[in-house]
Amino acid sequence: MMQRDCRETLAEGHRALEPLRDSRVLITGGTGFLGTWLTEMTACLNDLYGFNTRLLLASNRASSFKDRMPHLAARPDVHLMECDVRHIVDLPEDVAWVIHAACSPDSRVHVSDPLRTIDVLVNGTAALLSAAARLPNLRNILHVSSGWVYGAQPQELLRIPEDFWGALSPTSVSAAYAEGKRCAETVCAAYRNQQRLPMVTARPFTFIGPCQALDKPWAVNNFLRDALLGGPIRILGDPQTVRSFLYASDMAFWMFRALACGKDGQCFNIGSPEGTTLHELALKIAAQVSGGLEITLPNLSAKACPGPRFVPDTARAQESLGLKPTVGLDEAIRRTLAWNQWEQATA
Repeated sequence: MMQRDCRETLAEGHRALEPLRDSRVLITGGTGFLGTWLTEMTACLNDLYGFNTRLLLASNRASSFKDRMPHLAARPDVHLMECDVRHIVDLPEDVAWVIHAACSPDSRVHVSDPLRTIDVLVNGTAALLSAAARLPNLRNILHVSSGWVYGAQPQELLRIPEDFWGALSPTSVSAAYAEGKRCAETVCAAYRNQQRLPMVTARPFTFIGPCQALDKPWAVNNFLRDALLGGPIRILGDPQTVRSFLYASDMAFWMFRALACGKDGQCFNIGSPEGTTLHELALKIAAQVSGGLEITLPNLSAKACPGPRFVPDTARAQESLGLKPTVGLDEAIRRTLAWNQWEQATA
């Protein structure tokens, strides 16, 4: 299923990734959700279009990738490097492209171990960039930051543009991830200015698709899990919370496009610009399960008001890189449910 999705995305888009041909790409955090999809897309680029792009997946969980994705781990164009990004000193000299995505986006990890979260984000980024500065043929670095660096989205702001800067509370332990990402962006700016490292920044928002663990603390994962278990779909937070959801194959293509064709110093939001409330999302998921499912809502005593928003403005990605979502939310839900059902049946 993932191969099919990548083939569809690349049918018209592979020409835009020509700069990656005959080169090696390092991906830190390379065995997570993002890295898995980037690897699947690279496999399609090589098998269908002869790109001869080689991947080096750096991760402190590299060994588990062999069990989860054996068809990718066994490929000759994929190499695994078990390491902690904070301890990287040297990189293979043939690395021409770097995607830095190390650090779990799981909020439970951030709150339970905020010091390590900040350490990985800030010192891990500095260690990687110090090593990358010695690469003889480096062409570009894509630093994967986060949409959370913007802070809370004002209600009057329909979509967050890349030049918006909100406020984060530095005294809250829950801000460790967002503040760490902001500081990591500053580290990148320092290396770009002082070491002349080529750099593009991606700020991801919310994604949906196969290989995203259903036990993660995100509403879409929880709703899908509830649906696969036969319901009810439980909305635990504000049903009017607004999120947007970009399908995984679009996510991977957008990341590669930003790496291959983004101009030095540019920053791009990566996500869908179409907002959906959690209640609407639950209804869409329930509608795709035979017989429909019950949806349970929390008891909210306060008067009805708009929920918090987290929706990107992607005009820059569209205008500069020609990017737009190709898989709608209903289809993304259908594909993700089908993949998880297949996974359960073959487990």
